[in-house]
Amino acid sequence: MPLHDSQAVFAKALLDPDAEMPDDIRGRDGQKSEKRFSVYRNNVTVSLVEALVATFPATVRIVGEEFFRAAASIYVRQDPPKSPVLISYGTGFPDFLQTFEPARGLPYLPDVARIEMAWVEAYHAADRPILQADAIAAIAPEALGDIRFKVHSSTHIIRSSYPIVTIWTMNRSGEPRPVDMSISESALVTRPAMDVEVRNLPQGGGTFLHELANGATLGEAAERAAASHPQFDLAGNISGLLEAGVFSRILS
Repeated sequence: MPLHDSQAVFAKALLDPDAEMPDDIRGRDGQKSEKRFSVYRNNVTVSLVEALVATFPATVRIVGEEFFRAAASIYVRQDPPKSPVLISYGTGFPDFLQTFEPARGLPYLPDVARIEMAWVEAYHAADRPILQADAIAAIAPEALGDIRFKVHSSTHIIRSSYPIVTIWTMNRSGEPRPVDMSISESALVTRPAMDVEVRNLPQGGGTFLHELANGATLGEAAERAAASHPQFDLAGNISGLLEAGVFSRILS
């Protein structure tokens, strides 16, 4: 069997607990060893599950470790790593939770997991200059509505119908308490300095930043945010975004 095909069979067998050991796998003595292969297969799955546990600590706390590990084991078999670098492994896990039937009773869970994945990505994002407030102040008032921004490489936004920032915060570093599930929150994840920060954007802030990140001018983004959220505060939102280090530069 060609090497590439042999590797593909080996990789598939590693992630399928019901698969038989590939025929062309032999030990130093030239003999097959089902037991050693099973141990190796188990170690691979366990290491990938451990990587997910490290990435999603709040999610683990919400569902419990036993539930999380069981779900993660299924995910590992469905979506194995595509890179030897495990830092970014788990990008598809929030989407997996979205369709994972046993978690259907926790509809906010995928968005909380998205915050956690964004936290990891922000932590490892490339360093870029951060746009300072004085760059905005230097622009003539009549030209402000036409400017566009380059979003910083560490910036992530997660818009949700649920209070995901509140839920994430209390399961990351606080104590569980009753939460009003009728409140929607948009999470802003950035790394303005050395530490990653997660903020709950003010009313309309999620729409505003989403529009800016997708190329809208400042004026266009403000109009759309105000249309969907009558209490949208333009000055307050711009100030908060600049403080959070959301932008790296002005495009126009």
